[in-house]
Amino acid sequence: MPEQTQPTSRIIDQNAAAVQELPFANTVDQDDADRGFIAALEPGVVTDASGKTVWDNDSYGFLRDSCPASVHPSLWRQCGLNIKQGLYLVTEGIYQVRGLDISNMTLVEGERGVIVIDPLVSAETAAAALALYRSHRGDRPVTGLIYTHSHVDHFGGALGVLSTEDAAAGRCPVLAPAGFLEHAVAENVYAGTAMARRAVYMYGAVLPRGPLGQVGSGLGQTNSIGTVTLIPPTLDITHTGQEEAVDGVRMIFQLTPGTEAPAEMNFYFPQRRALCMAENATHTLHNLLTLRGALVRDPHVWARYITEAINLYAHDSDVVFASHHWPTWGTGRLVEYLALQRDLYAYLHDQTLRQLNQGLVGSEIAETLQLPPAIAGAWHARGYYGSVSHNVKAIYQRYMGWFDGNPAHLWEHPPVANAQRHVEFMGGADEVLRKAQHAFEQGDYRWVAQVVNYVIFGDPANEEAKALQARCFEQLGYGAENATWRNFYLMGAYELRHGNVGTPMAVGSPTMMAALTVEQIFDALSLRINGPKAWNERFVSDWVFTDEDRVHRVELRNGVLVHYDRPAGGALPPPEVTFTLTRPALVRLLLTGEDPAQLVAAGEVAVEGELAGLGRLVTVLDAPDPGFAIVTP
Repeated sequence: MPEQTQPTSRIIDQNAAAVQELPFANTVDQDDADRGFIAALEPGVVTDASGKTVWDNDSYGFLRDSCPASVHPSLWRQCGLNIKQGLYLVTEGIYQVRGLDISNMTLVEGERGVIVIDPLVSAETAAAALALYRSHRGDRPVTGLIYTHSHVDHFGGALGVLSTEDAAAGRCPVLAPAGFLEHAVAENVYAGTAMARRAVYMYGAVLPRGPLGQVGSGLGQTNSIGTVTLIPPTLDITHTGQEEAVDGVRMIFQLTPGTEAPAEMNFYFPQRRALCMAENATHTLHNLLTLRGALVRDPHVWARYITEAINLYAHDSDVVFASHHWPTWGTGRLVEYLALQRDLYAYLHDQTLRQLNQGLVGSEIAETLQLPPAIAGAWHARGYYGSVSHNVKAIYQRYMGWFDGNPAHLWEHPPVANAQRHVEFMGGADEVLRKAQHAFEQGDYRWVAQVVNYVIFGDPANEEAKALQARCFEQLGYGAENATWRNFYLMGAYELRHGNVGTPMAVGSPTMMAALTVEQIFDALSLRINGPKAWNERFVSDWVFTDEDRVHRVELRNGVLVHYDRPAGGALPPPEVTFTLTRPALVRLLLTGEDPAQLVAAGEVAVEGELAGLGRLVTVLDAPDPGFAIVTP
């Protein structure tokens, strides 16, 4: 297949026009992103214990050059700001390390040491960020750890800044919003394989970095690929207005569930007149439904919580900062910044619902909805990570589901059968490709992507179709202001040219698995039951947990794994087998692939009855596929 293409004249003209249409004369963000700079990590590379590179900010040095025709100039500007890395002073006693992962680590100095907010994705990058801070502020101990919310880029580096022993002994409290642990592990386990595979596309994981490849993700550059860890919280924030003092630092918390994450919180430092907005207000339009997949977020409640933050804290703040991007200083400026962020999510929500109730479907609303000039002209409201288009569709999905009400769409054929019929109706693959090539030359790339997809799904061996689709995806990527759209298009082209790359990153780290509850472990197992294979299987077992003083009944029946705590004195039938163990041993027995007989021999699991019964359960489990196809059937 031919090599990667250059931008066509249509994309070149489109990107050039954006320079004239957008407010590039406004350089306040450049000043804010540089403000408070102390020192950078030199070189801007982090490696793990084996010497493997897990973060390389220097690989994005090309972003300091002039914008090429193959990148939307607005996206180039955003990514150029995101690569600024190092230790920064936010306000007295508050520092940030930026540019050492997709997220920021914030450090708040207390009486004895330093409180760490959001320890990045990996233990290695978190340790490097803390070392950079200490090299300029002294070897202060970590006296508090705060997770703003339940996404991995805000807790994954925990063991890089704190030991589990210090947390367990109470020497360092670990604070998180109520529900954090449940949501943190559930998102990464239940649909983790599918999300991780699609995240390869969303972040352009294997794309070469450069003007024709990955230039960033809009929210930050990309995720580090080191060791993901988790230390469970020791102190839950359960309500807005809750006050806590850690190492002499007073904090007032605002719970914001259902916003950017199902468990999230903002908080205010009254002694420093500083407001942390977690990931609820950043320098981009965020996702209401991330392209890697997630639950649809609620823009209505998101906007309401920003209003609450403004009224509770913003008017008494001198600076607002978040877990991504750079701070905003000055009371008047930060109030207006938050108000515009609030208006952005409220407008998308309200206008989508207005048109939904007039009978328009999600794709129709997404095609026509325009933001008010004051919002569209604000750099921090541009769609670098989320987009107006896919956010509007997410709102439609949240309220109306996948079905648009047209009976013609109620029972369509699945992708391959649908594609084969389309190609036949359009005169065969050769005719479709002839017309598609003409459409490509006319610059109608959206239509080319749709119709050539039919040819590929009807005949995945058609190299001409894959080559044309790859060229089409590249043009759509070069013209995208949204970083995740660019990465999806260019990853699609990459796999069409080079084959399926699978999922380079591992799903479910040992410390994350260790945080699963008994219920979540069996829930995760139930999602792997091959229903038809298990229709006629019957298996009843009891699981006695010596570390939790409980007995859990597990039944396999009618292709469903049912489980519940066994009620005291309940008249239940006797189990076929009883296992006595601890919750960590359960993880090893069911989720890590260890040999059950070895765990029994080692005394970690005691069995009363036939161990072979567990084998019957294992035989009806399906393994997730981390390399499933996306751009081919």
